[in-house]
Amino acid sequence: MDTREDNVSAFNQFRENWIRPALFFGNNPISLAGGAITTASALTMVGSWLIDLFGHGNGNPYLGIIFFLILPAFFILGLLLIPVGVFLRRRKLQKAGQIPAVFPTIDLNDHVFRHGLDVVLVATIANMLIVMLASYKGVSYMDSPQFCGQSCHVMAPEFAAYQVSAHSNVACTECHVGSGIDSYVRAKMNGTKQLVEVTLHPFAKLAPKLIPDYPTPIPSPVTSLRPAREVCESCHTPAKFVGDKLLVKTSYADDEANTAAQTVVLLHIGGRDSLSHLSGIHGVHLNHMEYIASSADRQTIPWVTRRNGDGTETTFAASALNGATPKGERRTMDCIDCHNRATHTFQTPEEGINQALSDGAISTSLPWIHKEGLELLKANYASQAEAKAKIAQQLNAFYRSQHPDVLQSKGWLVQQAAAQIYAIYARNVFPEMKVTWGTHPNNLGHTAYPGCFRCHDGDHTSKTGKTITQDCANCHNLLAVEESKPKVLSDLGIAH
Repeated sequence: MDTREDNVSAFNQFRENWIRPALFFGNNPISLAGGAITTASALTMVGSWLIDLFGHGNGNPYLGIIFFLILPAFFILGLLLIPVGVFLRRRKLQKAGQIPAVFPTIDLNDHVFRHGLDVVLVATIANMLIVMLASYKGVSYMDSPQFCGQSCHVMAPEFAAYQVSAHSNVACTECHVGSGIDSYVRAKMNGTKQLVEVTLHPFAKLAPKLIPDYPTPIPSPVTSLRPAREVCESCHTPAKFVGDKLLVKTSYADDEANTAAQTVVLLHIGGRDSLSHLSGIHGVHLNHMEYIASSADRQTIPWVTRRNGDGTETTFAASALNGATPKGERRTMDCIDCHNRATHTFQTPEEGINQALSDGAISTSLPWIHKEGLELLKANYASQAEAKAKIAQQLNAFYRSQHPDVLQSKGWLVQQAAAQIYAIYARNVFPEMKVTWGTHPNNLGHTAYPGCFRCHDGDHTSKTGKTITQDCANCHNLLAVEESKPKVLSDLGIAH
């Protein structure tokens, strides 16, 4: 009996000291507006989440910003306005000496009032759940490739390359955000800095020393990228013995027939074999080399040191150093130093047109299409929109003047070729971001960029006179070089 009386007494105190004042002071425009904003935001958010849950969302990144970031902010703003309104009304009435000695009576026997309390209780619980879910959805959305790549036009070059890469199903955060709260906070702070730079971009030219602006192009490499052992090696095992890998590359001549030729290379990937012997490209380089780059893009490497099996080190330096050690970060060579564009790979014009011809996206039956396509890709355009229009116009003009019969009989192939040539351009060249052919070199190999020759240039010599090898056979064997129908492919039973 005492317990029941205590409960009743406690509720009466809560009603008199909290519920009555809250209802009295809450009857003000600011609190009512907050309730309306919260209710409208909640209904809209929950509706959008249900649409997304049943797979009817359209994937628009800007709608994602509205539903997952802006609306939750309005929802919380509405919640905050309610106590703010209560506080302001109470202060106003207190200054005017109009706070009643007894607040309006709350009659729990009134079923309408009891129903109102039930609604408030349910709404409070629902609001708590919505805030938690909105926070989760907002954070999840900010970690999505759509937010990273599409919401911000600055990331357009990287997102375009990401979509056609072998890692297009790997979320950006898997590589760019480390594990643990400290890495997450650093990543979000860096993202906030970029957001400020993008927002203030229109005003940056007015006061370049005061207003931060984003760089164009985005510098490479990303110095804050997580170590390869935490990124690449979470899926790949570089020390595993791979052995040799056959690589076939097809190129096309600048003649009327677009003559195809194949280069066949046997790459000695190597690794660590069952006897723990290191061999091949991976075995020799990985975790055994350190270097110092004299340029921020790591394309100039004048100093290399190798850790030998007996624990000693051998240093190889470019002749221009004259025995001195250059200034700069001493970095342990890992996957990213060669596979520096593993996800955000930009092609050369030759690679793009050759791949399109090899894949059949551009028909080799169109005379001179390799030569003309290459010239169109290398031309200067002020924007991607201008490139799209001029590539189609100029390719049609070429066939209209030189091969009208082709345009008449294979006009659809010409239109398809124009679309594919523009597609190559559009995923590699971004005039607004000052990204053009060769802006982001690929260090894998040494055909289009220095790559391997950053160290294997014949100029890196040790104190004993030993030079970093230039023997091609250490890394690969050329089985055929730009041959038409190479015999080695026939012998291997490979139809290409």
